[in-house]
Parts: sequence; structure tokens; C-alpha cells
Amino acid sequence: MTTTPHAALAGYAHRLHAAVGDRHHVASPLGAWLLLALSAPAATGADRDELAGLLGVDVPTAARLATALLADPHPLVASATAVWHRPGSDTDGWRDWRATLPRATATGTLPEQPELDAWAREHSLGLVDRFPLRLEPATLFVLADALATRVSWAQPFQVTPAGALGPGSRWARRLSRVLRSPGHGHRGWIVSTGRIGDVVVHAAPARTAGTAGLTVVSVAAAPEVAPPEVLATAYELSAGAATSAGPAGARSLFDLPLGDSPLWTLREEPVRTRAAGGREERHEAVLPCWSATDNHDLTVDGLGFGTATRALGALLDAPAPQVAARQAAAARYSRYGFEAAAVTAMMGTVSLPPEGVARTAELRFGHPYAVVAVATDDRPDGPGPWHGLPVFSAWAAEPEDVPDADAVDPPA
Repeated sequence: MTTTPHAALAGYAHRLHAAVGDRHHVASPLGAWLLLALSAPAATGADRDELAGLLGVDVPTAARLATALLADPHPLVASATAVWHRPGSDTDGWRDWRATLPRATATGTLPEQPELDAWAREHSLGLVDRFPLRLEPATLFVLADALATRVSWAQPFQVTPAGALGPGSRWARRLSRVLRSPGHGHRGWIVSTGRIGDVVVHAAPARTAGTAGLTVVSVAAAPEVAPPEVLATAYELSAGAATSAGPAGARSLFDLPLGDSPLWTLREEPVRTRAAGGREERHEAVLPCWSATDNHDLTVDGLGFGTATRALGALLDAPAPQVAARQAAAARYSRYGFEAAAVTAMMGTVSLPPEGVARTAELRFGHPYAVVAVATDDRPDGPGPWHGLPVFSAWAAEPEDVPDADAVDPPA
């Protein structure tokens, strides 16, 4: 049984990063994948098949994997999900789908924009200041998730002159100082890949939380390799690089020629060592600090959000809602740690109804009237024993003035 969406996620990540292009950016393919996985059970027929293809697994498996991740959150990765709908628009189908969501998912009617912005700030550790979508008068529903982390390296980087990036690096002339991996605690490899040739890999582990950890893996290939291919390779190598086993395909330094290449410099020196055969291998890494802030349009073809929005709209008797889907993401990689967050949201809107007239009745209770207090207990599995039961009743025949203390509005 599949227990992790790693392989499925890698395929989706390739699509998302290719859609963004080769500019500097940060994204969370996992955030987008989770939103699709949670919404996919609403789809039927060809739409369901399309989403399964994009998710990389069948819809029940995707929903199960997403729910398992969100129900058992990682100590170093904060996560949250929410779904909101227009008041009075929910249906039996919508309620049935909503019952499939993780139990911690926030639900309710559409909040105001400031509340959505506050939700984004709270669940992104303050890294995303505004919700990625703006509410419209015709908004029917919003589905969102958030992922965030802020960690310190188990061993911080050292600082070295930017010239250590190598004579062929344009960055070496632009920058003054860069990061150098410490003498211990970080790991590195030269890896032979069938996909894009030799790459260099660096793994920086964060301080752990019990048995849980977070490792940030950096992968560089030859400059002419297209960014989506490097990113795809990084996904393939990341799981191994985060473990003591290391990534598959790691090369022995004694199988490589000494001297310079575009990706590394290999030198040899006499040392005292207890390594097997007296041949010790060491890896150092030199890389820059970086940060990025982005807001990605997820409605482009091949990412699935149009299909998912159509499926959810059908549950609310709006079979052709207009789709909006975006992801706001931010990250910073520094000497002492790493922080990143992404808020992903999808929204369905419907056409505003034509202009007409409305009548409003102001109901006046100006003479004696009856009052009944009724208990409610409407549970997901059916009404409870108190549901609809009158608990108190009265005949109101002696009215009273509003007390002076209640006549003044409370402070805001």
C-alpha cells in the first residue's frame, strides 16, 4: 500500500515548476497537490479520471494520503486547511463531500477579506501577509491550505568570500560573501544521474524535534540543463539525501580526475586517516544565501484546478463556476536556518443574478405574542434526542423598556 505521495508529488511538481518557468521562484507543489487531492472526491466521470492522472494515483488513494498527512502533522511543518461557502448555498452533496475532509479542516460560511488575510498570516508563521485570492461579490466557495516551516540548522554555515563559487560563476563577481558548509553535520555528494548527467548535492539538516527532522537538499547540474529537469532530479534524489544512506548514484571521489570542472574542484592532500584503504573522501559545499516571494496563477492548463472547481461547483448546484486559484509562497535560506511558507487557495464564482426588485417585510411584535425556546442537536449522523424539542415557552404580554445600560453600544 502506498504510504507517501513522494512519487506522485514529483510528477505534479514537474508540471507546476515548468508552468512557472525558469525565473527565480519558490513554490509548494505539495500545497497545490493537497488541495487537488482533497477536492478530487467531488469529481465524477472524465473529470475524476483527469484529476487522478494529475495526482499520480487514483482519487481514493490521493484523498487518503492527503488526509493522513494533515491528520498527523509534522512537528517542524505547520499545516492547516479550510473550506468556506456562501451562506445558504450548501447542499446535501456539499455536506457529504465536506465530511470527507480532515477533521481539523476549518469550515463555515465565507468570511470577510480581512479574516482571510489574518488566516493566511496565522498559518504561514507571518511569512504570507495576504490571502492569495480576493473575494468577489459572486464568490461561491473558497478552499485553502497552508504549509509553513521555520527551522535552525543543526550546524550553521561558515562564511567565505564569494570567489569560492569559482571563476566561472557570475555570482562570484556580484556577491561579497557566501556560505560554506561546516566541518561536520552537513553532507554532500557528486551523483551520476541517467537523466541529466553528474550533479552536485548538498544536504543541510535542521535541528530535530524528537525523532522528526527537516533536511534542505540543494542540487546543481551543468548550466545548460533546463531548470525543470534539475528540479525533477532534485525530487528524485531528495529522499535518499535526507537519510544516512545518501542518494543513489553517488560517485567515489577516487573515480574522478583531480582539478576543476564547472560543478566542483577536486584536490588531494596527505592526511592521517583510518578510512578503508587509507582513502578518505570529504565533501564541502559553497552556496549563496537566497530568498524569494511569489504569487503563482494555478489556473493554467495541466494543473487541474479548473476541473476541481467545476466538480465542487456542481455540488453547490453551480455546474460552471468561474475558477480562480493561486498560491502565495515565500522562503529564505540563510546562514543559520531556513523558513518557508505557502498558502494555496481555489475559489469558485458564479455570475451575478440579473437586476430585479426585492421586498422586505419588517415584522412588528406590537401586541401580546408567544415565545418558544427550542433545543437543536443536528449531528452528522442524524439528529440527537434533543433536536427540535421545546424547552421553554412564554406568552409575552407585558413589554419593558430597553434598560439604560443596554441602550449604549459597547465599545468596538
